[in-house]
Amino acid sequence: MEIIEENGEGSENISEVQVNSQPSGLSKTAQKKRLKQLRYEARKAEKKAKMKVEKKREGERKRREWEEKLASLSEEERSKLIEERKGQRKERMEKRSEEREHKIQRLTKAKENGQNIIIDLEFSHLMSRAEIQSLVQQIMYCYAVNRKCPSPAHLWLTGCKGDMESQLQRLPGFDKWIIEKENRSYIEALEDHKENLVYLTADSDTVLDDLDPNKIYIVGGLVDRNRWKGITMKKAQEQGLQTGKLPIGNYLKMSSSQVLTVNQVLEILLKFLETRDWEASFFQVIPQRKRCEADSGEPQGEEDEEDCQEKDNESGTKKQCIEAASNS
Repeated sequence: MEIIEENGEGSENISEVQVNSQPSGLSKTAQKKRLKQLRYEARKAEKKAKMKVEKKREGERKRREWEEKLASLSEEERSKLIEERKGQRKERMEKRSEEREHKIQRLTKAKENGQNIIIDLEFSHLMSRAEIQSLVQQIMYCYAVNRKCPSPAHLWLTGCKGDMESQLQRLPGFDKWIIEKENRSYIEALEDHKENLVYLTADSDTVLDDLDPNKIYIVGGLVDRNRWKGITMKKAQEQGLQTGKLPIGNYLKMSSSQVLTVNQVLEILLKFLETRDWEASFFQVIPQRKRCEADSGEPQGEEDEEDCQEKDNESGTKKQCIEAASNS
């Protein structure tokens, strides 16, 4: 579906079809947020297209400089320079291969003694295709961050089926991810460990002081858009599971957006596993935009539409992480 016009004004030219295709029954506020999201996605696509053109131009410029440099040298000097470049490239490739092997070893070890963390994907039927795609991007970032972590967790994807599974399968290298991929629910996959399951939800009365290595923590895989408040708590109660929430309110107050993305929750947990310091973990992960002197909140695992805006500010870091996941 076209969003961007050839004149580059895509962010202001959302097609009428897209606007009218918003889910029926949404409030005016939700419709405005949806339109804002569509405009954001249009700007993002426009920016991506421009970056692609700039990258191509930069590549062509470097090739010209290289060819001009070779042309100015003697035959012997050209051969020497080419061999030096080949040697540097080989050295870089060997270093990357070594780093990749170390990461694989860490993730393999984490399957045996790492903190178990589940991303619950059983909410896909409540999300639009665009929201599923957003969640898939978050999951890719989760895996990449965990892969780079000095002490990675043992990650699980449960309820991974249908459109969600199809979208994940399209990710480069997904079949090689060192992660548990379960079509079944976590209740079925871990029925012998039900007493150790802890669902992270903002509505829980239990504030986590620490992470128990014997517990299995569940993060709700839901791009919420403020439509499904309290759904994770309700699910946990119906299943008779323990619940808990991160102690965010003990260390900082949140702005009007009181939810975190799945990858932000996962990164906070990883930071805490590394530092055993909640305050440091929160301040390193939660964007400054979400902090203020009013309205404290401890949301986990459900994403607000405004979080998409934050992704542009972190695009450099995330791009590196996503490339790392793709090269797993």
